[in-house]
Amino acid sequence: MSIKENISTEIELGREFLKAQGSFLSGFHKKFLGWADFLKVLISRLMYRQRGRFSQTFVGASMAVLSFLTIFFSSQLENLINSSGNKGEGSTYLIMAADNSAANTLVSGLPKGETTEYRVVEGDTVSSIAQKFGVTIDTIMWENNLKSVDAIKVKQILKILPVTGVRYKVKRGETIYSIAKAHQVNAQNIIDYPFNTFSNDETFALSAGQELIIPDGIKPKEIILDTKQYAARTVAAIPGVVGEGSFMWPTSGYISQRYSWYHRAVDIANKSNPSIVASQGGTVVSAGWNGGGYGNYVVINHGNGYTTLYAHMLNNSIVVAPGQVVKQGQKLGVMGSTGRSTGTHLHFEIKSSKGNVDPLGVLK
Repeated sequence: MSIKENISTEIELGREFLKAQGSFLSGFHKKFLGWADFLKVLISRLMYRQRGRFSQTFVGASMAVLSFLTIFFSSQLENLINSSGNKGEGSTYLIMAADNSAANTLVSGLPKGETTEYRVVEGDTVSSIAQKFGVTIDTIMWENNLKSVDAIKVKQILKILPVTGVRYKVKRGETIYSIAKAHQVNAQNIIDYPFNTFSNDETFALSAGQELIIPDGIKPKEIILDTKQYAARTVAAIPGVVGEGSFMWPTSGYISQRYSWYHRAVDIANKSNPSIVASQGGTVVSAGWNGGGYGNYVVINHGNGYTTLYAHMLNNSIVVAPGQVVKQGQKLGVMGSTGRSTGTHLHFEIKSSKGNVDPLGVLK
C-alpha cells in the first residue's frame, strides 16, 4: 500500500472515530437533560398539587444553602485578598482598598457655614451662649426672635448663626446694596462671606427667596444691646500715627469690615479716593493686577518676617514696581474699587510667618 493510500485510510478512520464520539456525547447529553426535565416537571407538579405546602420549606432550604456558600466563599475571598496584599507582584484587584496613603482626607480649619442648633442647659444665659459661639447677644436674639435676654428656657433649642450678624431672605427687586444699606453695613461684607451665593458673580445679582448671611449686620428697627461690637472706627488721616510694631495706617477713612476667619484683613473705606502708602518700609515683591479678586494690588516684604498687602487700587494708579525699595509712608497708589469689590475701599492684610494677623491688633 502506498503512502498516499495510508494517509487516506488514517483520515477516514479519524473521521469515523470523531463521528462515534459525537454520537456518544449527544446521547449522554440527551439522557442528562431528560432526567433534568423529568425532575423539573415532577417538582413543579408536586408544588402545584400541594398548593404551596412545601414552598416555605423549599425557600428555607435554599436560603440555608445560599448562606453556607456565602460564608464559605467569603473566607476564601478574604484569604485571597490577604495573600495578594502580601505579594510584591501578581493580581492587583482590590489592592487599592487597603492603600490609605494615597487618599488622605483634608479637613478644613474654617468653621462651617451652617446654622448651629443649641439646646439650652441649666445655668445658660444669652450672654454665655453668645460668648461660647463667638457671636453677639443681638445675633442670638434676632435669629430666635427673643423679646428679652431672659426669654430662654432649659431644653429650648436656639439657632446660632456662624458669624455675628443677621440672616435675611431676599425679596423681589432687592440688591446687595439695598440690603446692605438697610442693615447698616458695607455691601462688601455680604460679598466676602464665602457661603453667600449669587445668580451672577459678576454683578452680584440675587434671586428672590434666597437667604444671605449679613456679617455685622444690624436688624432694622431693633434696639442694639451690644453697642461696642457695632461701633464704627475712624482711622487717622495721612500721614497717620505710627502704630505698635512700627506699622502706620496705610490710608484714611473708616473701618467698613473687620478681621474674621473668612476675611483675614481689614477694609478701610473712603469715598474721596485717598492715597495709599506703605505701612512700613520694605521691598515691593508684587505690584499690578490680580485675577483672584484683589484687583490692582501691591505686596511689600518688610524683611522682618512680615509682609503687607494692599488691594482694590484704582486703575493706573500704582506708582511702584516689583523689586523697588520703599520707605514707610511712601505712596503706593490710590484707593479704588477694582477686582471683587462693591465700592471704594482698601483691603489691607498683614502677614507673619505664622499666617495673617489682625491689623487692628497692630495698628491700634
